[in-house]
Amino acid sequence: MENNTKQLTARCCIAGGGPAGMMLGYLLARAGVDVVVLEKHKDFFRDFRGDTIHPSTFQIMAELGLLDEFLKVPHQEVKLLAAQFNEVEVPIADFTHLPVAHPVLGIMPQWDFLNFLATEGKKYAGFHLVMEAGVTGLVKEGGRVTGVTAQTPDGLLEVKAGLVVGTDGRGSVVREKAGLHVITTGAPIDVLWFRLSSRDGDPPAAFGRFYNGRIMVLIERGDYWQCGYVIEKDGYDEIKKKGLDAFRKELRDVSPFLGDRVTELKDWNDISLLRVTIDHLEKWCGDGVLCIGDAAHAMSPVGGVGINLAVQDAVASANILYTSLLTDGPVAVSVLKKVQQRRAFPTWVIQRMQVFIQNGVITRHQQQERAKMPFFFKMLRKWPVLRRIPARIVGMGVRPEHIKTPDCNLK
Repeated sequence: MENNTKQLTARCCIAGGGPAGMMLGYLLARAGVDVVVLEKHKDFFRDFRGDTIHPSTFQIMAELGLLDEFLKVPHQEVKLLAAQFNEVEVPIADFTHLPVAHPVLGIMPQWDFLNFLATEGKKYAGFHLVMEAGVTGLVKEGGRVTGVTAQTPDGLLEVKAGLVVGTDGRGSVVREKAGLHVITTGAPIDVLWFRLSSRDGDPPAAFGRFYNGRIMVLIERGDYWQCGYVIEKDGYDEIKKKGLDAFRKELRDVSPFLGDRVTELKDWNDISLLRVTIDHLEKWCGDGVLCIGDAAHAMSPVGGVGINLAVQDAVASANILYTSLLTDGPVAVSVLKKVQQRRAFPTWVIQRMQVFIQNGVITRHQQQERAKMPFFFKMLRKWPVLRRIPARIVGMGVRPEHIKTPDCNLK
């Protein structure tokens, strides 16, 4: 170890300040656990690809007694998700019937969500958030993970901990260094991600637009639309070869109301490529280390459920781990395995559904110039009660979690 290496000690070190990491850090500190969260960026103000707050997350906030304050954070609310299939609008998910405190889908900048959790976390003495600390490796003693190393602007940082939790996303350093095996399902699509300005008179936000073999997702973000354009896997280079004007024309075809706004895409630098991946870890944990969220299971953007699963993973992890972390010594591997036992099935169900939608709806639609409306879409139009099914899956997930951790500040 270098002489100028700074050292910290905590019962739990969380690598990654995304939704899973910040929620877990907050819940553990709230329960009285000394926890360090390492985030590699200097702030949370970045262009995230997921800004949805699911009804299950609103319910978690209600159970924590934070819902009223959380609703003060600027956001939009969606009660009914709809898609447009060629010229026909199809209502898909009706959230109003969900048995939760706030049955809506929220659209909130993820940096605001993370800043809210950071602010609440700092109210507890055991919560320590270190920004600009990118994890570079694991510290091991006798084959057991006992901490991490991280690079900071001031040099190397070493955090010694009774447990290391990797919440550092699909490119997780923690899972790589821990040697946890990744099983890749694959995905036949990628997504081009960009923004276009919104104007008065624009149509209501639609969950997705299906038009003559093209698919586009539009998320209303106040003064702009966050747009996701679905393309074939590894097809970005071919699109670029055709030129930006051809791509702008495709966007007009899918969403004619955008009109001249597509010229706001000045060059390809205004467009980012999201390589869609669906994978999961064979084993989520090892001796002294655990992965959750995208680090344990990368999700497709289909349904926008990645944040929901990450938050649910964090709640389940806190429920299972906090009593072990309130005592001295390592957390037994048998306890860590309980997290995977609790969360693997919900993840498997959602991923299987994503694969089905990608192969049965999206890819089939892309292969037909004038695609027929899928049978399930027709059923959703005819029988409104069926809209509760996708609302439950998208809004609550499978096996929703509830707060079981105590509040150490309560008398």
